Amino acid sequence: MNRITVRIGAFVLLLAVLPAKRAAGAAEVSSPGAASSGTNQLLIDLPAALQLAGAQNLDVRIARERLAVAKANNDSALLQFFPWLSAGVNYRRHDNLIQDTTGNILEVHKQSYAPGGALLAQVDLGDAIYKKLAAKQLQHAADHGLEAQRQDSVTAAAQGYFDLAFAQAAVSVATEAVRISTNYEVQLQSAVEAGIAFKGDALRVSVQADRNRLALRQAIEQQRVAAAQLAQRLHLDPAVELVARDTDLAPITLVETNATLKALVERAISERPELKRSQSLVEVARANKNGTLYGPLIPSIGTQVFAGGLGGGKHGDTGNFGNQEDYFIGLSWRIGPGGLFDFGRQRAAQARLNATRIGAEILHDEVVRQVVEAFTRLQSQSEQINLARRALTAAKEGLHLTQQRQDFGVGVVLENIQSQQDLTRARTDYLKAIAEFNKAQYGLSKAVGGLPISP
Repeated sequence: MNRITVRIGAFVLLLAVLPAKRAAGAAEVSSPGAASSGTNQLLIDLPAALQLAGAQNLDVRIARERLAVAKANNDSALLQFFPWLSAGVNYRRHDNLIQDTTGNILEVHKQSYAPGGALLAQVDLGDAIYKKLAAKQLQHAADHGLEAQRQDSVTAAAQGYFDLAFAQAAVSVATEAVRISTNYEVQLQSAVEAGIAFKGDALRVSVQADRNRLALRQAIEQQRVAAAQLAQRLHLDPAVELVARDTDLAPITLVETNATLKALVERAISERPELKRSQSLVEVARANKNGTLYGPLIPSIGTQVFAGGLGGGKHGDTGNFGNQEDYFIGLSWRIGPGGLFDFGRQRAAQARLNATRIGAEILHDEVVRQVVEAFTRLQSQSEQINLARRALTAAKEGLHLTQQRQDFGVGVVLENIQSQQDLTRARTDYLKAIAEFNKAQYGLSKAVGGLPISP
């Protein structure tokens, strides 16, 4: 009986030094960034990630080129109102029979040449007016599309950054769990060798230590994957491992959690670039529809002005050269296909306008749903942070009390293992809740159309 008491007391003494050893070894735990297997690393912070997303993201660059195309088309639509110039030399020769204006058939050998320039214009005025209006609205739509793509890319970059920051923090938590369980494993193994502890307990602790090492390996893998995904979003070399500069996750505030849902929905309806783009496309369809109705009523204008010279004569004569001017202007209306009374074209244009309006209503409902979902998620994540914080505090206190117990038994070893597991889960849950809360902040800010470039 006394021998058992002595062994129990010796083992309790070994357990008593565990907190001190863990505190001394805490300084040796590597940072999340240092846990990477590669040496080719690049530190990045949130503002830099957002700037790169707005400048280097390939989808944003494609949207910029679409805007450039729309601007060029708008400029081209304006040029339809202006005449064009033509310069050159015309040569004409005729031999043998020809009919004169009175009907006589004559044998004629003649030639002529006419150098000069011509000012020409053929303007379908009604068509040009409404095409110009449509091109202007298409440019506005492309501009809003660029802003929408920029916000999508910035949101994805911000969320990717927080995924990377959480992955690094998870590596740190897993590293600490490995250190604690390894120290406990060593101490318990020493107690088994001294004959004062049960080998089954040592095996349980070894299993837990290996599980922690497995979790650490998985966390390192997830960190590398998150870095590669963020590099792709930022159009950086995925071979260079990105490392988040901000190792301490903390909640950020872009949209207050106490904002009313009604106010956020109203803001989204007035600010979302997707809705502005949709409205511009409705105006494009309306301009095209009006072009089919009213465009044919406006006459087409044809003009031609030629100024130059004319020379030539019979049988190869090159003389008789002098000035020559020709002027022409005409108004015309097109009746039939593509013009007046083309009712099929008018119905098709009206149907396209109706379909575009319906699409705008669908997008409106989609935006409202996105705001409701993002708002609900943000409120939920805010509450989850509070719950995770309380759980973390309880887990820390639980492990501390477990390690301070003075009585030894099989239950103490199991308790210690369970307390370590609880603490690791609580730390991970708390960091995850913060990361998801920050992602939800950017999600809601994007949903209401007020996403900033920098945090």
